[in-house]
Amino acid sequence: MNNKTLTGSSPKPQNTPLDDPLALDLTLRPKTWDDYVGQDKVKQNVRIIIKAASQRKDPSVEHILFYGGPGLGKTTLSHLVAQEIGTNIKITSGPAIERAGDLAAILTNLEEGDILFCDEIHRLSRTVEEYLYPALEDFKLNLILGKGPMARTMELNVPRFTLIGATTRLAAVSSPLRSRFGAIFGLNFYEIDDIKKILARSARLLNVVINDEALTILAKSSRLTPRFANHLLKRVRDFAQVQNQSSVTAEIARFALDSLEIDEQGLNDSDRRILQTIINKFNGGPVGLQALAAATAEEEETILEVHEPHLLRLGFISRTPKGRVATRLAFEHLGYHRPKGLGL
Repeated sequence: MNNKTLTGSSPKPQNTPLDDPLALDLTLRPKTWDDYVGQDKVKQNVRIIIKAASQRKDPSVEHILFYGGPGLGKTTLSHLVAQEIGTNIKITSGPAIERAGDLAAILTNLEEGDILFCDEIHRLSRTVEEYLYPALEDFKLNLILGKGPMARTMELNVPRFTLIGATTRLAAVSSPLRSRFGAIFGLNFYEIDDIKKILARSARLLNVVINDEALTILAKSSRLTPRFANHLLKRVRDFAQVQNQSSVTAEIARFALDSLEIDEQGLNDSDRRILQTIINKFNGGPVGLQALAAATAEEEETILEVHEPHLLRLGFISRTPKGRVATRLAFEHLGYHRPKGLGL
């Protein structure tokens, strides 16, 4: 076993800003491009866009859309873009902008060159989108005041800004809205080695001593997602602290993951319940999303955005025109006998 440690401090309880979960997450967020591990092609292309706009002396860069699963770094990338440009970033989300007035309040409070980051942009209402289009193209808002014959249109100029949208569901972003973005980038799942680098950096920031074998165990169970990897590291740190251990070893990492019911493939209890439901209640599938959600007491959107991407990546389920099907790999992983005659 490799006991090489990556930091030299002990994870003893201390009253620090890192005791605040929000402050802790902000501390772990990469502050520079060098800190941001992975997604090299996306980083390269984004920086080219920024540099080209700077050379042209454009007051703002093109609107950018990032898509990919939760926790892959869309928000962090947006902050790095703002830092590279040297401008402010204002944060909002699709569900938070319910009416045209909400959009007007946000846009009119921006300053020239600001970045507006909109998370879950696929959840913008079509009505709000219609007001957003002229703001994206001409930096104008056309508001309708009053109703019926007395209604009139008021045009407002808004500062030149850059919209950075983020979505976990690119297909749910309307085609007219997608077409307003000058650059669209997809974020992929990370490699094991990249996750280990992220975990090693986070361990240093958290003053956690952890060896290489423990890093590998956590990386393999991380769903290849930085956010989930950091969550695992924090939980494993807690186990080591409570057991009065000065470092995180492979044994502690395995014990913590077992206690959290997370297996070596990163599946949690809910993931396994979804697979077990497809196999036991629907004979391996196919089963529709609505029926699967009802049978597992999970929301359809939770299955779609949280569980399914990881299960699809592992090859444990397949989506067919008739619904979800558990694959041979799923049967083997759960230790079930797979009846003959089933495909996949």
